[in-house]
Amino acid sequence: MIWAINEEGLPGTGKVSQQEIKALLEFSSLSIGAYLEDRLVGFVICLPPNTEYGSLNYAWFNQRYDKFLYVDRIAVSVESQNQNIGSILYEHVKKQAEEMGVLVAAEVNIYPPNPGSMRFHDRHGFEQVGVLDHDEKSVALFVYNSNEGK
Repeated sequence: MIWAINEEGLPGTGKVSQQEIKALLEFSSLSIGAYLEDRLVGFVICLPPNTEYGSLNYAWFNQRYDKFLYVDRIAVSVESQNQNIGSILYEHVKKQAEEMGVLVAAEVNIYPPNPGSMRFHDRHGFEQVGVLDHDEKSVALFVYNSNEGK
């Protein structure tokens, strides 16, 4: 079901195989599912620093930050969108990051454009810290620091 929800979110979520989803879950230090009744309607998968995950975006954060939770992907099924499920998932991630004393790291597609995700991250207090261009893709790199000023 995670894979099917991820597919619904393309191109924003990034195409992966079912085997790649399984590997992401094995690398993950935090994975949360959102359920309505017994049905998975959304998920977030976060990785700690320094795993063997081969993403260029993840590598960018590893080269610049020591402690973070990297949001590799967050997705909500089409029929469950606009019900604050993504926001609730992100609030759980931000709370966990605060308890761990780490940043939340994420990227958003600039090309192909994902304006909804850009607004979402802005609304949730993320700060853009870079841009990465690779292949036919360009991403904005964001961090959220709930521990600033503490």
